[in-house]
Parts: sequence; C-alpha cells; structure tokens
Amino acid sequence: MKISIITRHAPNNYGSLLQTIATEKIIAKLGHTAEIVDYIREDESGLKGLLTLLSHKSGWNNSVFKKWLYIALRYPGDRWAQAKFSKMRKKYLIMSKRYQSLEDLKNDCPKADVYMTGSDQVWGPITTGYHDSAYFLSYVDDKAKKIAYAGSFGRTDFTKAILKEYAQMLARYHAITVRENSAVTLLEEMELKCAGQVLDPTLLLDKEEWMHFIHKEIQGRYVLVYQIHNNPILDRYAMKFAKHVGLPLYRVSPSLHQIMRGGKFIFLPDVGEFLSYINNATYIVTDSFHGTAFSINFNKQFLAVLPDKYSSRSVSILNKFNLSRRMYNGETAINDIDYTPVNAILSTERNKSMSILAKMVN
Repeated sequence: MKISIITRHAPNNYGSLLQTIATEKIIAKLGHTAEIVDYIREDESGLKGLLTLLSHKSGWNNSVFKKWLYIALRYPGDRWAQAKFSKMRKKYLIMSKRYQSLEDLKNDCPKADVYMTGSDQVWGPITTGYHDSAYFLSYVDDKAKKIAYAGSFGRTDFTKAILKEYAQMLARYHAITVRENSAVTLLEEMELKCAGQVLDPTLLLDKEEWMHFIHKEIQGRYVLVYQIHNNPILDRYAMKFAKHVGLPLYRVSPSLHQIMRGGKFIFLPDVGEFLSYINNATYIVTDSFHGTAFSINFNKQFLAVLPDKYSSRSVSILNKFNLSRRMYNGETAINDIDYTPVNAILSTERNKSMSILAKMVN
C-alpha cells in the first residue's frame, strides 16, 4: 500500500529530519511505500518564518531597532540552515509535491491507501502560536483511512476550548498511538481511545541501521553538547563537566547563534556526520528529546538538562527506560549507565511498537 505521512519534517533541526527518515524506513519494513507530504507553510519558512517567530519574542519585539538587530543576527544562519536541510530532505526522503497552505492540500489531496500523522510535536502549537489542522488530517476525506503513529502534543497546558476542538478532529481517526504518557492522559480527557503508547520512530531503527548513514568516524574522546533551548544552566554545566573529566567540549548545532555558548563549534553537519558525533562521544549533555533518544539507542553515557517548558516528552522517555536519574539535579558527575536492562526494555518496546503500527496500517 501507499502510506501518505504528514509530520513536522521541515523545521531546520536534526530531530525533525531523523524521525521522518525513520518513519519512512519502518513503513518500508512493513512492506509498504511511504511518501512524506512536503507541507511547508509560507509563514514558517524564510524571512516570513523568522518574522513570525519574532512576533512572539517580546524582548526583541518592542522597538524597530531591536527587530532589525534580531533579523541581522539570526537570518544569515537561518538561511544557511534552511538551504542545508532542504538539500538533506531531498537526499534522504521520498516526498510529495510542495504544499504551502491547507487550501493547497484540500484542493489537491495526495493519493494514498492510508493517511498517517507522524511523530513529533504534530498536535502542538506551530510557529504562529496556534495549532494547524493539517496535522490532524483535516484535508483528507472522512471515508479514507486515517491513523496516527507516535503523535505528540508537545505540552499539556491546553484550554478546555482547544481540547474540545482537538477531540473533534482526532475523533475522525481510525486509530491513534502517542509517544508520551502525558498524551495518553490528554486522550483520556478527550474521551478518545488510544491504541497504545509507542516509541519514537528513531528508536524503531537499531544502532546498526543508523550506522549505515555514517561514512566517517569522528576520532578522539570528547564531551558532546546537543542543545535546542537557550539554557545558561546547560552551558555552564557542560563547560564545568568537560573540565572535570579533562576532555574537550564539542557543540554540534544547526543554529549559528550557538557559536558563543562554549566548546568547539560544529555547524550544520550532514546527517551522517551528526550521527557520528553522537556515536563516538564519550559523554553527551543534551536538552533535546532526540538527543536523549539517540543517546539511549547508541548506549552513550549522557545527562539530560531539561528545559522549564516542554520537558514532558524527555521525562516520559527517561521514565520508560528507568533512567530518570539521568535528569540534571545539580551534580557534576555522569555515572556509568548499565545498558543491559535498558536494551532489554528497548527490544521489548520496539517489537510492541512495530506490531501496533502493522495492525493499524493493515
């Protein structure tokens, strides 16, 4: 069958791209063909996307001078990242034609046997601050089969009015699986049936499968930072820890503005090089859900310095693998993780998730 998948594939970060790659590959494992809906809103790309993001930053948005300073600081790096990630998406993904609006999707809906909402924060607010019904498959006819794999709301603090709207849109699905236990709770509040809490797609591919993307191994011992949020606590901890263990600090990022946060800066590596930096790291410090997921999948010694907001997804995955002690609590040491029980859980959950997905698709 042909499976049409809409997900957050286009943000310029490695988690979005890697979870989309993994989703296509697990559909192929089931014997079907996957196609990613190349949906990129005009207000989420280029200069328009940056201006949309800026509109929610009160500290930069209260004067014309600050607005132009923000654009001058961010736009060159963002433009560079956009070009690089666009190239990587074309290299690694099978995609539909480009859609720029919900109307585009409604007027020319992709043809498929099954329509699927993919993983990551598909049901949370987008750059505009509001949700987008396209990620709820609102453009698909109700007669078509609609499923969701590892959907995430990204947060839990929704108003009753928004949850009511969500419930109406999600009721049109034939089956829904979610990624976090907080999402299971939200479905219960909406009185909707959950077909299961499943693993993020990146965890359905084992380390050996991800190794096929690596063409050059990074040499030496180092502490690696993979950071998404602006968090001075993480910056200070990473510098202090690297000094404590006597290793160089590397920082890998698609965001040029992180160049001043400490460590040797590796800007915009290809997917294979990014995975190689994770695979060969001696220690990893991260605030990213996918940084945590790959640390677990690659059996790395790591610490998660969680942001104040939107940390439910990282807490959920750490609890699932009995690794809650990997959350930063002010200590300066990263204790050795025994991965024998972790890998046993991962194997069980991987088989369970693949079985649930196969049933939903078929």
